[in-house]
Amino acid sequence: MAAEYIELHASTPDYRKIREISTAYREGKIVIIPTDSIYALSCDLYNKKGIDTICKLLGKKPNKANLSLLCKDLSHLSEFCKPLPNPVFKLMKRVLPGPFTFILKATNEVSKIFKSNKRTVGIRVPDNEIVQALVDQLGNPIVSSSIHAEDEVLEYLTDPEEIYDEWKHKVDYVLDGGAGQNMASTVLDCTEKQAFVVREGLGMEELD
Repeated sequence: MAAEYIELHASTPDYRKIREISTAYREGKIVIIPTDSIYALSCDLYNKKGIDTICKLLGKKPNKANLSLLCKDLSHLSEFCKPLPNPVFKLMKRVLPGPFTFILKATNEVSKIFKSNKRTVGIRVPDNEIVQALVDQLGNPIVSSSIHAEDEVLEYLTDPEEIYDEWKHKVDYVLDGGAGQNMASTVLDCTEKQAFVVREGLGMEELD
């Protein structure tokens, strides 16, 4: 059965459709969503079935998969991350919401969720109204992993219809929130006192 294709207005997404996707998340469904960078696989943080499915799609074990938590704001940090050095917290406050992934020291809660001795966690607060609405409706962060193209030339697919053609028999929903970016988020390792760039991506100019 092919995935359901849902178009959403980028700045004012339909609340009924957001509620439908939220219900699907709780059932362990996999949803491809737009972000403020590239499109991503996603599921409910608290649904083991969903996390296991994403890991199978990536061909990785949960403790080896590069999964990020998409949050609405920084209010969830204390639950999933150990206390942050002041410079790191100030940086997060300054650039978020935005296209950044912060690698932080994880709490035991993260290890419980992923059933592994996971010591770090990637945190994102995307500047994207669809993601914000989904997290708000669900009431907790969403697990995500960037979608890579199978093309040798293109690293990422930006057209939602092309993404649907490639993934329609692997996931449950594809959300069309407009064209995606062709560059991923900037990744910052913040496990020490100062942040350093692991991967250059969107938003680099904001770090100057």
